[in-house]
Amino acid sequence: MLAVTEIDVYIQSSHILRRVSLAVGEREVVCVVGRNGAGKTTILRTIMGYLRPRSGSIELAGQPIHRRRTHEIAAMGIGFAPEDSGIFPDLTVAENVEIATWTKPGGRPAAERLDLAYRVFPVLRTYAARKGPEVSGGERKMLSIARALALDPDLLLLDEPFEGLSPAIIPAVSDGIASITGLGRSILMAESNIHHVPPFVTRLYVIERGEIIFAGPPADVTRDRAVMRVIGGAA
Repeated sequence: MLAVTEIDVYIQSSHILRRVSLAVGEREVVCVVGRNGAGKTTILRTIMGYLRPRSGSIELAGQPIHRRRTHEIAAMGIGFAPEDSGIFPDLTVAENVEIATWTKPGGRPAAERLDLAYRVFPVLRTYAARKGPEVSGGERKMLSIARALALDPDLLLLDEPFEGLSPAIIPAVSDGIASITGLGRSILMAESNIHHVPPFVTRLYVIERGEIIFAGPPADVTRDRAVMRVIGGAA
């Protein structure tokens, strides 16, 4: 599905990612965990084409994408829900979801894609006529993910999907994300808090100062004291 191989990424003169490699398989949920500023968002933004690696490669289904533009990468099958949700405040909830079908008109019918998005987060139908700022933070997270799903992607990139959410809303967001894999999609998410990593994550990467310091099953990370010292108190 997705293969990121030894990428180095600079932002101006700062070396942000150092030989980062990771992979996401079919119907797999992978999580990158690290403290704020460790490089998690940079990984996702580089995959989406907002940033370009100075070296290394990124492939989707065997096709190189690291030199492509963002809209081309989206058309190839990657959806992105940013940390700030990125919803359009002047549009209604329904229009925010529908815009994905306008920007990618090909593929399965728009009605099917919208039904899929609302099936994952049915509560959004209740607020369909509200403007973006009129829904809660948790609902904005759901909306951002639903909009990305309406692109009909094979892979979803979710940046901090649980950040800032109340404990009461986290299960609803988590259940929605879990259901996406049942639809045949793969997910790569980034999280700052190790305690927010959902139980259905199949593989975990830990990043610190732009370098991957752990890769493996989530159960194994708790046995690595050095890694836990890095992320155990992350927020």
